[in-house]
Amino acid sequence: MKNTSPPPQYRETMGEAYKELLQKAVHNARHSGERLSHTLTHLRSEIAALGQVSDRDSDRLGQFVQRDLTEAAHYLSKTGQELSTWLGFEEALIESTFWRLFSEAADQTTTELADIALQAAHADYHTGEIAGLGTLTCDSCGEKLHFHKPGHLPPCPKCHSTHFHRQVFS
Repeated sequence: MKNTSPPPQYRETMGEAYKELLQKAVHNARHSGERLSHTLTHLRSEIAALGQVSDRDSDRLGQFVQRDLTEAAHYLSKTGQELSTWLGFEEALIESTFWRLFSEAADQTTTELADIALQAAHADYHTGEIAGLGTLTCDSCGEKLHFHKPGHLPPCPKCHSTHFHRQVFS
């Protein structure tokens, strides 16, 4: 079977660009009063302009960040539990500054969730995308993939399927 994973340097660059996009979006939303989702949209071209990633990849990153935050916010509003429960692993495994940033963004997104409740259907995750924090489950075999930092979503290591969903822990 042919390996379709991008090279490690590309995966690392995309993970770093994910963190940078999230950081700038939270900062801008905090200081402008603009919705986080709108701030993410505006920042996509800025991330591409830095030359780290292509325009296409910056658009995809914005979609990935929005998807992850929507999933986290949906979990928070639906269950009333802590965000750390959503992860499915110890939050101590996550870089503390990224965890604080993601938590703040998820809190902001939770307040926006009421406006986008109809769009907050459970997201699909696919091989080749960048996933943020948490645990994803293979739709075919149930294998769990844990993301302690943003990273490339590989094919399922057990069955090679390419479709996943967010694992919800209660």
